[in-house]
Amino acid sequence: MISGDIAHNRVLAAAALLAATFMLPVQAYADAFSSCIASKWSYARAAGVTRANFDAATRGLRPDPDTVRLSNNQSEFVKPIWEYLDTAVSDKRVKEGRAAFARYRDTLNKIAATYRVDPEVVVAIWGMETSYGSYMGDHNAVRAAATLACNGSRRSDFWSKQFAAAIKIAQDGHVPLDQMNSSWGAAMGHTQFIPTSWQAYAADFDGDGKRDIWRSVPDAFASTANYLAKSGWQYQETWGYEVVVPRNFNHKAADGKQKRSLAEWSRLGITRPGGRDWPRPGDQAYLLYPAGAKGPAFLMLKNFDVIKRYNNADAYALAVGHLADRIIGGGDFAQNWPKDERPLTRSQLKEVQSLLTRRGFSTGGVDGVMGPNTRDAIRAFQSSGGKVPDGYASTQLLQDLQRR
Repeated sequence: MISGDIAHNRVLAAAALLAATFMLPVQAYADAFSSCIASKWSYARAAGVTRANFDAATRGLRPDPDTVRLSNNQSEFVKPIWEYLDTAVSDKRVKEGRAAFARYRDTLNKIAATYRVDPEVVVAIWGMETSYGSYMGDHNAVRAAATLACNGSRRSDFWSKQFAAAIKIAQDGHVPLDQMNSSWGAAMGHTQFIPTSWQAYAADFDGDGKRDIWRSVPDAFASTANYLAKSGWQYQETWGYEVVVPRNFNHKAADGKQKRSLAEWSRLGITRPGGRDWPRPGDQAYLLYPAGAKGPAFLMLKNFDVIKRYNNADAYALAVGHLADRIIGGGDFAQNWPKDERPLTRSQLKEVQSLLTRRGFSTGGVDGVMGPNTRDAIRAFQSSGGKVPDGYASTQLLQDLQRR
């Protein structure tokens, strides 16, 4: 319980930060926020929230300063994938994952039989999202979603729906409003569902009539398995394979788009470390270089893309897949990461996009985000200069562009 003085001070701090953000007087912003919240009644009513519960949930509601700060301040620096994996799949996380897997084995096996999702990937997502439930966020989902709905974002409609859905979850008795712990971005519970995803996929596996992803580990596991199953998970199949690419390989094939059977990739000279066989040679896969052609290469299967439905980032999906493998006894990757090749900062990537566009390689815009258009433009530029067309945005690429 927060004391009245501390709570009052936090409200003032929130208003001051938000006022500074939007260059408004503190009271003016507080009034604007209150008016914005009042205008969200239409979303709440559409979601099935009663007027009494809406009023109770929004009475005295103030913006969350951390939510505004974090949503408006994306990091300039991009962590190299090998540093990300060192943390995401650390020895400590693997050890704790194996212990969790053993502790909940019976429950996980029942969930696997029900949803046809491999239990190790469910545990891996739990580990990635909240370190096996050790930290589920110190924000409140209703407050966080309200803040994002009323901070001038172009995604106001999206966050307004999250705000209304969060109130409805509490109204239906799944968790008390004041126990709806979340991240600053309203991701909730053991495996971090946003409110509308909770509505679509959350499951009551312990049979108490509540879909409680905050206090029931079985419910959280089943909800995650349900999400993966409905996204197309292929049961008892892996997410992908680390592979060895021959020296004379046509790297244009590593564009993340060209799918071939594992047998076809094998005929192009791609093998597994140690020469191991493919369990299912007919499986369709695409070739991915997470850190360019100098680093490890992977053939990614359908389950890799299913994991990306949970978080649409190659690094995240690779970490989940690798952690799942390690939890059930798999080893580390066989090939080394190119630690001398640093990824670009956001401002450096903007410079790359600008230079590419000037040279006739359109990136579709200058936004500092590595999307498919930018990757294709990089490959085209690399090919034009006789470089390996791996589409990797490195400091060497920036230097090459600056020289030409």
